[in-house]
Amino acid sequence: MVVEDDKNTRRLMETVLVQNGYNAIPACDGEEALKIMDKKQVDLLVLDVMMPGIDGFQLTRMLREGGCDVPILMVTARETHDDKREGFLSGTDDYMVKPVDEEAMLLRINALIRRAKIASERCIVVGGIKLSYDSMTVEYGGESLELPQKEFMLIFKLLSYQNKVFTRRQLMDELWDMDSETDERTVDVHINRLRDRFKNNSDFEIVTVRGLGYKAVAK
Repeated sequence: MVVEDDKNTRRLMETVLVQNGYNAIPACDGEEALKIMDKKQVDLLVLDVMMPGIDGFQLTRMLREGGCDVPILMVTARETHDDKREGFLSGTDDYMVKPVDEEAMLLRINALIRRAKIASERCIVVGGIKLSYDSMTVEYGGESLELPQKEFMLIFKLLSYQNKVFTRRQLMDELWDMDSETDERTVDVHINRLRDRFKNNSDFEIVTVRGLGYKAVAK
C-alpha cells in the first residue's frame, strides 16, 4: 500500500511498484489507509509522514499498538536525526528521505517483505536449500540434516540478512550468552564448520569481510 497525500508522488510510486510486479493499493492519508486495511490484506506500507489528519508517525504507532506487524517503509522529506529517531521509535522498519532512488526503494521493499515472510513462516529457502527454524533442520541435496543449535542459529541469521555484514561481536551478543566467557574466536570455529558442511553447495557462500566479520551471499 502507498500512503501518500501528494497525488503525483503517489501515482509515481504506484507505477514503479506495478512495473516491478507488485499490486499497489493507493491511500491518500492515514485514515483511508486504516479503512482499507480493515478490508484488504496488505503486505507492506510505503508511508509518507507529513499528511493531514493522521500523519505517518501516528499511523505507525496506532498499527503497532494494535498488534499489527506489517512491514513499514517511511518515505519522507523529513531528514533530521530527530525525525528518523521518531520514525523508528514509532515502529517503522525502514526510513528513506525524498527524493528517493527508485532502485534503492525496490531493494528495501523486497528485503522487508522477505524478512517478514521468514518471521512468519520461520523458514528460509535459498536455491535448493531450506532451513526450518522450529526443527533446526536443513533440507539439502535430497536429505534432511539436523545441525547443532549454534551452527543452525548462525547460518539462519546470516541467510536472513543476505549481504549484510555482521561483526563477530554482534553474532556473539545475539547467539551466545553475553555473560559467557566464550571469546569471539568461537564464531570463527562455527563459521569454519558451516563452510565445511556446505562446501559443495552452489546456492550461497559465507564471505569473510576483512577487519569486520562475515556475511552470507547468494551465488
